[in-house]
Amino acid sequence: MKAKINQMKKGIFWSLAIAGTMVFASCGGEAEVEVEDVPVEICFYKYNDASSEFAWTAYKTTDKKPVGGSFNEIEITGDESSDDAVALIESLKFSMNTASVETNDESRNEKVANSFFGTINTPTIDGSVKKLNDGGKAIIEVTMNGISVDVEGDYTLVDGKFSFTTSIDVSAWNALSGIEALNEVCKDLHTGDDGVSKTWSEVALSFSTQLESDCD
Repeated sequence: MKAKINQMKKGIFWSLAIAGTMVFASCGGEAEVEVEDVPVEICFYKYNDASSEFAWTAYKTTDKKPVGGSFNEIEITGDESSDDAVALIESLKFSMNTASVETNDESRNEKVANSFFGTINTPTIDGSVKKLNDGGKAIIEVTMNGISVDVEGDYTLVDGKFSFTTSIDVSAWNALSGIEALNEVCKDLHTGDDGVSKTWSEVALSFSTQLESDCD
């Protein structure tokens, strides 16, 4: 009888010992897990001139009727390529030939080119993208009438698609003499129902482009 009891005690002892060993082994540290290398996709972006669109909107009459336009000759330069879409956009510089202004009306084109840009002696509008800030704000430098002004606007950059919109007042470039000259030659066309002829100094601007991407 004693032998059987001793054997039972030994069995319980070894069972507890094995269980304890398993507990301590499980707490001794995490087992090493082999992690496979996951390739990182790298994209190189290029500026695509064919996808770029620039537009401006001016306003006439006291009712602020919009008049849209652009330029037929716009030169945009920047870095050849970059793996950073933001850096590539920030490298862009532009120059617009003001004599190539396009409003889909030849008579109006001539008046804007000669009376507005001619009065302020601005054969080109030049500029560059200075900074794309967090929160969707961008800083664009615009040079006109010999004056450079930093212009803040809203931008989006998603999958290489860049869009920028802003509004400027040409008085910041001392260009009100051009507004007055343009309003004089367009007096009848810029007169509203109230009998007042007005050309606004405010102009809305927009620019968009789709960067080409080559991902490895």
